[in-house]
Amino acid sequence: MTTQQIVKKAFELGLVIPAFNIPYLPMMEPVANAVADENAVAMIQVARLEWEKFESRSLEHVAEEYAKHQKPGHTLLHLDHVPVIDEDHLEVDYMAILERAIKAGYKSVMVDASRLSLEGNIEATARAAQLAHAAGLPIEAELGAVMGHETSQQAIPYEEIFRKKMGFTDTQEAVRFVKETGCDWLSVAVGSVHGAIADGLKDQKKPTAKLDVQHIAALREALGIPLVLHGGSGIDQQYISQGVAAGIAKINVGTEIRQPYERKIAENGSVAEAQDVVYRRTVELIRDFLHVKDSAARLMS
Repeated sequence: MTTQQIVKKAFELGLVIPAFNIPYLPMMEPVANAVADENAVAMIQVARLEWEKFESRSLEHVAEEYAKHQKPGHTLLHLDHVPVIDEDHLEVDYMAILERAIKAGYKSVMVDASRLSLEGNIEATARAAQLAHAAGLPIEAELGAVMGHETSQQAIPYEEIFRKKMGFTDTQEAVRFVKETGCDWLSVAVGSVHGAIADGLKDQKKPTAKLDVQHIAALREALGIPLVLHGGSGIDQQYISQGVAAGIAKINVGTEIRQPYERKIAENGSVAEAQDVVYRRTVELIRDFLHVKDSAARLMS
C-alpha cells in the first residue's frame, strides 16, 4: 500500500497515524523499533528546522538513517515542514528542498506557506503539489496559524486565543485552498501548540492545549480530505480521541520524545541511555496516549 492509501484508510476508519520527528539522528532507531514492537503504523519525519537548528544534519542523512532502521509494514518516511518563509522570516528555496526529498526516497512531503497571504499560500502550495504529484507522492499543506514557534501569539494567554479562535483555520478559506492547490492532506489550526525552538524555551514544558472538536468536524465535512494536527504533544488525551474521531488522520509528535532525549544526554552524555528513554516514551505514546497499538492489523490489510 502507498502512503496515500494508508492515510486515506486511517481517515475512513477513524484511526490516526502518529508522525514522530527526528531532530537527532540517534532517535531514529528507537522510534522505528517502538513502532514495530507495538505493531503500529507511524511516519518518521524531519522538518527543515530540525537540520537547521538541531542535529539531524540534512534530509539526506535522515533518509540514510531511516534506510538502516525502517520497518516495512510499520514505518513511512515523510518530509515535515518545508517552509516558504521560515521561522526567522527568511525566504526558503522550498522547491529545491522538495526535489531533494523526492530524490532521497521520501514517500510524502509537506510544504508550509502559511506565513503568506491566502493567495500566496495557494500559489506556492499549488506549485509544490504539482511537483509532488508528478513524482507520484502525496503532499501535505498548512492553512491557519498553529501557535508556538511560528506565531507571534506567545504573549497572549492560551485560553483567550482558544476562545477567540485566533489563527484557527477558516472553513470557507480551506474549501477554496484545497480546491485550488490540489493538496492531499491539510494541517489545520484548531487549538494545538507547536513546540518552542528558541534556545531559552525549547526545554520548557508546553502549555496544556485542547482542540475545538466541532471545528475539526466542520472542516472534515467541508473538505473531505484527511486532516493533520501539528503540535500533538501536550494536548489533553480526551481531545486527541475526539479529534481523531472528528477527522484528524495524522498527528505530529516532537516535543514528547525530543525533550527526554535531550535531558538524558545533558545528564550523562550516554546516547544509548537516551535512546532507551526515547524507545520507552514512544511506546507509551503509541499505547496509552494515541491508542494505536496494533493499528497495522487494520491499516495494512
